[in-house]
Amino acid sequence: MNLERLQQLEAAVSRAYPNITGIVVRKNNTAVYENHWNGFSADDAVHVFSVTKSVVSALIGIAIAQGGIESVDQNIWDFFPACTARDPAAQNVTIRQLLTMTAPFRYKEEPYEAFFASENWVGAALDFLGGEYTGQFLYSPIIGAHILSGILVHATGQPVLDFAREHLFSPLGIADVCSIPLHSREEQFAFYAEQKHTPGWIADPQGVHTASWGLALTPADLAKIGQLYANGGSWAGRQLLPASWIAESTRMHSRCGNLSYGYLWWVIDEQEGSYAALGDGGNAVYVNPEKQLVVSVAALFTPNAPDSVGLIRQYIEPMFEME
Repeated sequence: MNLERLQQLEAAVSRAYPNITGIVVRKNNTAVYENHWNGFSADDAVHVFSVTKSVVSALIGIAIAQGGIESVDQNIWDFFPACTARDPAAQNVTIRQLLTMTAPFRYKEEPYEAFFASENWVGAALDFLGGEYTGQFLYSPIIGAHILSGILVHATGQPVLDFAREHLFSPLGIADVCSIPLHSREEQFAFYAEQKHTPGWIADPQGVHTASWGLALTPADLAKIGQLYANGGSWAGRQLLPASWIAESTRMHSRCGNLSYGYLWWVIDEQEGSYAALGDGGNAVYVNPEKQLVVSVAALFTPNAPDSVGLIRQYIEPMFEME
């Protein structure tokens, strides 16, 4: 580790990233750096916002490998036989479209208040499908990916968290992730307002765990997920996730302006193969398989938070480059 670069990193965090609570760096499959700020410790989890999406992407890959889902090209309505598409444009939506943010929706700005106020969040999300945006990247911060949680419940016969515990969290040594049921708007805002969490996952009023937000993990937990991806899906000699799924889900399938998007993962540098799970506030799981580098950043929500990928590439990657 380059100690001069380390000093520059910690000075940069203090100066320009005041909402960061923890950073863990893994190099060559080993944790080589960990630090915490703002009164947080290694045991404190934070709400990682949209990093949750990338975790759900992994669970979809596991469900496909187990045969509960045929493929990413399976029609989503196969999993909701009691429901029908409200809009004809939604009749042929596939899992791939939800994973790549190219599903059609009947809105230009996400009606999240109506979604949260609905009696059935998955049903509401299905009802919002349709419109004229088929084939275009249309980022759905909250609503779209929640359909994937509904699909996981139907495909596996388990709550999403139970499936994750059995096939992802427990094998990685991510322990004691609890379910956090929401029954009211007040409970939701209380979760947002809380800074330090125990590891947990929000469940909607029907018990379906959220796919776009609502997961709270420690920086070390996040780094383990990144390491699993850097290892091609292998952990402690056990193949938890197919290497082919990781390769497929972390390459470009759609674009948001100058940014490339995989299956609920952001592609950072197509040439070197780096990618990241990103969430509000600067929460991140950054993976550079070529350099065998994994970086997790945990951070508190703040409007217009600085880009943690910039911090990683400017300060952390150079810390571990050969002189």
